[in-house]
Amino acid sequence: MAGILSGLPLIDVKLIAFDTAVVDLSGYVEDPVELLMNVQLGGGTNIGQAMQYCEQLIEDPHRSIVVLISDFCEGAAPRSLLAACRRFREGGVKLLGLAALDENASPSYDVQMAELLAAEGMDIAALTPKHFAEWLAKTIS
Repeated sequence: MAGILSGLPLIDVKLIAFDTAVVDLSGYVEDPVELLMNVQLGGGTNIGQAMQYCEQLIEDPHRSIVVLISDFCEGAAPRSLLAACRRFREGGVKLLGLAALDENASPSYDVQMAELLAAEGMDIAALTPKHFAEWLAKTIS
């Protein structure tokens, strides 16, 4: 999805991967094959840390969208994640949460955390990549 979005004019895509570490893969968004060959993460999840990293990448909050693709299973204390989302929202950043799907394309995510994120202003959806563009257009218009 990042590769597709990066091909659109006037869109600057940043791609961040995380487990308990944060890895900025923005330099690979235009080459999905290279990206897939170079990413090796595993173990633990600290979504809040990744969202805090993303905060420093925002240049124009009112023209920025943060898309969190996750199962929303936060391995660290959720305070940090929720506080980062609150700061994004208060600053004018649009927040989208794309929930994980299992091998049958059925939603597989922490519903309680998704509800907390929604309460902080994040639009949450569980859908296939095929429907992502339609949802994105609808939520940002």
